[in-house]
Amino acid sequence: MTNKKRVLILCTGNSARSQMAEGLLRQDAGDRFEVFSAGTNPGQVRPEAIAVMRELGIDISGHRSKHVDELQGRQFDYVLTVCDNARQNCPYFPGTAVTLHHSFQDPAAFQGAETDRLALFRHVRDLIREYLRTFPPRQP
Repeated sequence: MTNKKRVLILCTGNSARSQMAEGLLRQDAGDRFEVFSAGTNPGQVRPEAIAVMRELGIDISGHRSKHVDELQGRQFDYVLTVCDNARQNCPYFPGTAVTLHHSFQDPAAFQGAETDRLALFRHVRDLIREYLRTFPPRQP
């Protein structure tokens, strides 16, 4: 029996933002949380996400993009949406899950030189990490 809180991080493609958030939360607070991620329209984990996470010593190369339907029926303590589309299309999860939202720029949508793409992935990764440092928010 575990006392860890169960967290689901949702995004559209489950290819960058939610994958990075999953890796970061596991690394930084895995003793407190059991972490999952999924997408409303999953694709493939982006190589840029894998690369910038590896820079922090976090290996997400074995992750795969999953559809949120794969997690239906599971209980979560928190559901975090990290993009507006996922927030609007988030399915209902039974139970007492606290739903939180913070939209981050989609680095996977950026078209440009590899160095510029990696710089944006790093920037978004760092914003997500900073956001997760205050997770979970204090209850009023």
